[in-house]
Amino acid sequence: MIQKKQEPLVSIIVNCFNGERFLRQALDSILSQTYQNWEVIFWDNQSTDKSAEIYKSYNEERFKYFYAPNHTLAAEARNLAIDKSTGEFIAFLDVDDWWLSSKLEQQIPLFADSTVGFVCGNFYILYEQKNKIVKALKGSIPTGNVLKSLLNYYYVGLLTLVIRRTALNSLKHKFDIRFELICDMDIVIRLSINWKADCVQDTIGYYRIHENNLTVTKRSRHVEEYEQWLNEIRLIENIKNLPELNNAQTNLTYTKIKYLIFDKQKGACSKLLYQMPWGKLKLKLLIIFFSPFFIVKKLKGF
Repeated sequence: MIQKKQEPLVSIIVNCFNGERFLRQALDSILSQTYQNWEVIFWDNQSTDKSAEIYKSYNEERFKYFYAPNHTLAAEARNLAIDKSTGEFIAFLDVDDWWLSSKLEQQIPLFADSTVGFVCGNFYILYEQKNKIVKALKGSIPTGNVLKSLLNYYYVGLLTLVIRRTALNSLKHKFDIRFELICDMDIVIRLSINWKADCVQDTIGYYRIHENNLTVTKRSRHVEEYEQWLNEIRLIENIKNLPELNNAQTNLTYTKIKYLIFDKQKGACSKLLYQMPWGKLKLKLLIIFFSPFFIVKKLKGF
């Protein structure tokens, strides 16, 4: 009798700080996975709500609970949780997002190619306040050597990311704890320097946008971190001469202008719009810039 080969273990990192509102949906989506060989590393970042009570109510031996000795930003919390994990592959699910049931089953076979360091996938975006769902990525998602593609347009949703542990260990450091809002983008781009990527072209999860998302509540920090990161990445030998860095700069300018429009700072918007090169992003911003503000409010998240 031929024994079926054991599926590799996937460690699912769930970083939680006061996540009681959405936690059950996230955990239920893990339990519904058709791929069964996983462990959850639940990092309770000193929650003060009922998150721990909800998590511990699940009678599931694959659920592992850790209480943070100190409250930290998300990047450091994920690093500490990874240190507690044992899986060959590492996945991530924040408490306000959730997966479709075949997510891991579709992704793990893509690591059969030993040069693939990480796998991602398409996903839905739920705009909670508008009760609207859109597909995050249109068209075919790049695979293989994707460094240039990621610099042109960053498309990896953390909820879809699975990293090979040996690829993660090849980096000088895991998540950069200086970054609160762009730490996932930073680690994926650093991985893409020496590792290939693969992708599930179908949607495999839901990313929820609500009033407490950090990119909503900390817009200025988002821009500051992106600017610092871009200045530093220009010094990396494998990246510094890539023309795609110009597109990364354009994306930064786009983000700046978008937030200035939200904050009604039209004078600062005008100056940056003038400096921005012509293209689809500039045209999009000009349309929003000359729209009545009540329309802009409806378009938040564009």
